[in-house]
Amino acid sequence: MTNTSSIIKKGRKFDQVLDGAREVFMKEGFEGASVDDIAKTAGVSKATLYSYFPDKRLLFAEVAKCECMRQADSAMEILNENLSPRIVLKEAGQRLIDFFLTGFGLSMYRICVAESSRFPELGERFYNSGPSLVQERISDYLVLAVKEGLLEISDIPLAADQFTELCKATIFSKLICGVQTEFSKAETDIVLDGAVEMFMARYGI
Repeated sequence: MTNTSSIIKKGRKFDQVLDGAREVFMKEGFEGASVDDIAKTAGVSKATLYSYFPDKRLLFAEVAKCECMRQADSAMEILNENLSPRIVLKEAGQRLIDFFLTGFGLSMYRICVAESSRFPELGERFYNSGPSLVQERISDYLVLAVKEGLLEISDIPLAADQFTELCKATIFSKLICGVQTEFSKAETDIVLDGAVEMFMARYGI
């Protein structure tokens, strides 16, 4: 297994490279993003870019990690024990759905899964900064909600995963298979409302 921590080198223009790469990946996806375009958008030379990231997959993995953490930090803003579980879960679920409906979110998932067999650490990095981080953030709220007597949950990590999967129902499989690439607010609301109600039916008090 390649150790990316020993390959990725940080320096003065590291964040600049990441910002440029994020912009290009968000616009073009992984396959459509060229190293030339990333370097140009970041305002650095290709030599500088390669000095930090010798492989485009490493750069994509780092951008994906930073984006997942940004999304998770944003979600933390609404994980408030003073709000009812329905309100918190609906907002958290909406942010989950919004993220994987973005071209970048879907591209990130596809590339990390497709490349994980040949590049195992890419899959590991995606899991740790994506699904695992989401579970951790939702679990943090569920712990508070249980402590406040708002929910009754014996296995909090499992419950957090269950909620995440409920939010993907119908939508995610169609996205991955390319059967449907755009969803109306009415369509996502049906999935989200169903996820919250099913979760509350199981764990609500």
